[in-house]
Amino acid sequence: MKHNSRLLTIQDISCVGQCSLTVALPIISAFGTECAILPTAVLSTHTAGFKGYTCKDLTQEIPSIINHWQTENINFNLIYTGYLCGKEQINLVKDIVSKLKTKNGLFIVDPVMADHGKFYPGFDANFANEMAKLCGMAQVIIPNITEACFLTGHEYKENYDKEYIEKLLEKLGALGSEKVILTGVSFEKDKLGVAVYDTNTQETFYYFQTLIAHNFHGTGDVYSSCVAGGLSIGLSIEESSSLAVDFTVDAMKKSYDERNEHWYGVYFERSLSYLCERISAFNK
Repeated sequence: MKHNSRLLTIQDISCVGQCSLTVALPIISAFGTECAILPTAVLSTHTAGFKGYTCKDLTQEIPSIINHWQTENINFNLIYTGYLCGKEQINLVKDIVSKLKTKNGLFIVDPVMADHGKFYPGFDANFANEMAKLCGMAQVIIPNITEACFLTGHEYKENYDKEYIEKLLEKLGALGSEKVILTGVSFEKDKLGVAVYDTNTQETFYYFQTLIAHNFHGTGDVYSSCVAGGLSIGLSIEESSSLAVDFTVDAMKKSYDERNEHWYGVYFERSLSYLCERISAFNK
């Protein structure tokens, strides 16, 4: 994909919280890629840890935006989805992909809906079934282990081995995507990373980094946005997925000492210079 590609990311705006679009826009822009946005909802903060947050669902605005873009002959080389509010928005994303993605463009789905064995508020098995269909349209999907289990009906386990992960990857690949990036994979207590599965070759690439022993909100959005940025400039799935691990871990390290005062996200902004250095090395 050329460096002058135009990427559309479809997810919510959490005005405070260092996640979703406030993360995706600067990270993708760091790759030199034009990043267009389509907000699915506007929240005052993200939903983890904050109380009394406000939320405005923007589903009714999306068809008018699609129509306007079509009138202006606007299309996208890459479309990347994050948080979607429900089945209607999933159907609208399908419409966007069919009408606005270029012929050889890339569609990436981060099926944001669950973690730690539980659905996020507002999501259920019916939503997971619809999300599985959307994943079947994508070239790349980026679920965590909980989401992967809800998408496939695979039993969720906190203690697992490589055989369990590779069976889960196989089931994810059967949904229809070409590449699967499974996040939050660990076989050693001090290592955490990803498993990348190619459905055509049935080969799996693993990449791990040192585990940061703290749960930071928004790291999934940081990771997926970096993957999307890497793919937008032509990096391979292995390069993009491993770069995203390194960048996310670097941001977590720079946030760790202030984790109690700054509990709602990671200081990814402090790692953007690191990301730019890594991108420059790929461009040489």
